[in-house]
Amino acid sequence: MATKLIGVNVYNNQNESLGEIEDLALENGKTLSGVVISVGGFRGICDHYVIVDPATTIVQVTDGTGNAFIDTSKARLTSAPAFQYSKNSNSNATEIPYAPD
Repeated sequence: MATKLIGVNVYNNQNESLGEIEDLALENGKTLSGVVISVGGFRGICDHYVIVDPATTIVQVTDGTGNAFIDTSKARLTSAPAFQYSKNSNSNATEIPYAPD
């Protein structure tokens, strides 16, 4: 379920904490088009959102705890273009997700 992904911590391959999954972007209400990640802040203060291609995100569950992994550096992800949206909006995501190298 999607609600179990919200709040999952996101790490890179060097096991550095990058942020957490804030939301999922759906296209036409049924196709996952992006993973919205909160990055660059501390406990929700001064953070911003980036959207990444779901194909670049790996979710792993160990002992009932989930973590997500993206192959990118912390600096590269925090400098990615900010994704802005209204959480209360029913509009579709129109930005192309950031795809880490």
